[in-house]
Amino acid sequence: ASGEAGTASCGQAIVWRNVVLMGLLHLGAVYALSLVPRAQLLTLLWAYFCFLMTALGVTAGAHRLWSHRSYKAKLPLRIFLAAANSMAFQNDIYEWSRDHRVHHKYSETDADPHNARRGFFFSHIGWLFVRKHRDVIEKGRKLDFTDLLDDPVVRFQRKYYKSSVVLMCFVIPTFVPWYLWGESLWNAYFLASILRYTISLNVTWLVNSAAHMYGNRPYDKYINPRQNTFVTLGAIGEGFHNYHHTFPFDYSASELGLKFNPTTWFIDFMFWLGLVTDRKQAPKEMIQARKERTGDGSA
Repeated sequence: ASGEAGTASCGQAIVWRNVVLMGLLHLGAVYALSLVPRAQLLTLLWAYFCFLMTALGVTAGAHRLWSHRSYKAKLPLRIFLAAANSMAFQNDIYEWSRDHRVHHKYSETDADPHNARRGFFFSHIGWLFVRKHRDVIEKGRKLDFTDLLDDPVVRFQRKYYKSSVVLMCFVIPTFVPWYLWGESLWNAYFLASILRYTISLNVTWLVNSAAHMYGNRPYDKYINPRQNTFVTLGAIGEGFHNYHHTFPFDYSASELGLKFNPTTWFIDFMFWLGLVTDRKQAPKEMIQARKERTGDGSA
């Protein structure tokens, strides 16, 4: 799922490899739906478990831990999140976090890799079909990413990324149902790998597209990101996007205690186990003051 972004005004070329591969992937996912009635229930449950692990590799891992440094994780948890991130196959942790920091710094401009002002299709998947806009590259070079490569887990995953993706995204999801309960390799591959991977990609992309276009803005009405319940349900807690862009340092990416947020529950559970420390939160007084000053009055 690697790809590069751009805008037509930059005269960037279409990355036909990505267009073809994404087209084939989505055709495979549509076909996989026809296999659902023929698959064992355990296989469907396994596919959903892989989806949740995939999601955590992005939400708790590449996003909240490595991109935003909103909490600290001990080595065993970082290894788990890196493995889950390889299952997600959305570029390695370094690249994902680099592009996400650029997205926050230059949101809704030509330097934003998936600039939502260019429309739903571009911000959802179209940015992967064209070369990066020169502003993404030039302005991205001005940001500091040394902290990412200071983490040996990030370096290891980056060095062995292709091998880890083959193993985590395709081999293990396919092998487990076949070996443990006798599912056919065909069903296991298309359901636990192809369909699960395609759905997880689109759920992540909805944060870039739908959550930048549809919903209310109770924290800052002057920015595009919105609170989107549908995205929150799919992306296990990442749809409170107006909050997240207003308080990007908050580990929960939402107001605690009020919202459905499985990623926050996971981080809190890891804290209880002693694997997480230094969870950063926006104080309630700061949140309320910001609502009153810049919110749209919807909450």
